Amino acid sequence: MVEVERFVRGHGAWLLDRLRRSADRPQAPTLVPADGVELPLFGRPLRLRHVDARRAQWRLAADGVEELHLPSAVDATLAVRKALQARALAWYRGRVEEFCHRLGLPVPPVRLSSARTRWGSCSSLSGIRLHWRLIHLVPELIDYVVAHEVAHLREMNHSPRFWAVVESVYPAWREARARLRAAALTLPVIGAAEAADAGFIDSED
Repeated sequence: MVEVERFVRGHGAWLLDRLRRSADRPQAPTLVPADGVELPLFGRPLRLRHVDARRAQWRLAADGVEELHLPSAVDATLAVRKALQARALAWYRGRVEEFCHRLGLPVPPVRLSSARTRWGSCSSLSGIRLHWRLIHLVPELIDYVVAHEVAHLREMNHSPRFWAVVESVYPAWREARARLRAAALTLPVIGAAEAADAGFIDSED
């Protein structure tokens, strides 16, 4: 407790600035997964449909919009999250494999994350974790986060050597980093439980 009080006294201005910046940020509205609602998937519209089915299914509508058909008898919020997470993990694994191939590195285990402040993390022991909500973003921004984490397999730091590795596989990383921070403010928040747990993600790792 004494250490906490000492930290607050020594960093009061910094804490107030962080709180002020957090309060000033626009909050994404909570998305209720009703029939016909749309949300972004890889930067393109995804339409939700409630149907008489046993499990969630991906479909392409006649107008060309991808749809996620949800069983009417299940919790729609949980069903949407589960379907998006499964889709995300499959996509991420493929992209990690691609960037590892470019760097001549073995492919590590890839898992999902729900971290409040980081898009991803990398460990030489447990592999790479990527936030499942990245799936809402356009593929090139997801690729930037993947490239960032894969680069850590070679350089476990943020030194100039690390950024040189990133640039070798993702030359436009500076632009992507800025776009990613702006995009974090626009991601949908699915259901009240996620709204309570969602933080402002402002770091790749």
